[in-house]
Amino acid sequence: MSEAKKTITVYYDGACPSCIKDRQDYERLAGESGKEVCWFDITGQDDHLRGIGIDPRKAISELHVRDEHQHIVSELDAYIVLMTRVPILKPLAWLIGLPIIRPILSSLYHRMVQRRLNKTGRL
Repeated sequence: MSEAKKTITVYYDGACPSCIKDRQDYERLAGESGKEVCWFDITGQDDHLRGIGIDPRKAISELHVRDEHQHIVSELDAYIVLMTRVPILKPLAWLIGLPIIRPILSSLYHRMVQRRLNKTGRL
């Protein structure tokens, strides 16, 4: 589906099996509200990413979302944008945003991504 027809666009790593599973889990939990999300596989899309202001190297190490106002957010902010759209995930989005939890989760997130990229030889 075209990016222009959707409310938000998620730029995800389609070469990452766990990223694909996360997308499927989100779509299952989101139900109808998941139809307002355009999923854009960043694999081989470096020129497109640069054209919209996303560094392709950052794109494989952090989730990026273009919100309904056309602002691009990344990392935990991207997850918060996604989660707040799904009623069952809203409390988790709130929790992730707490100042005491956010830095810890951010550090864990980056370590997990680095490990995944190193393991697959993509870093």
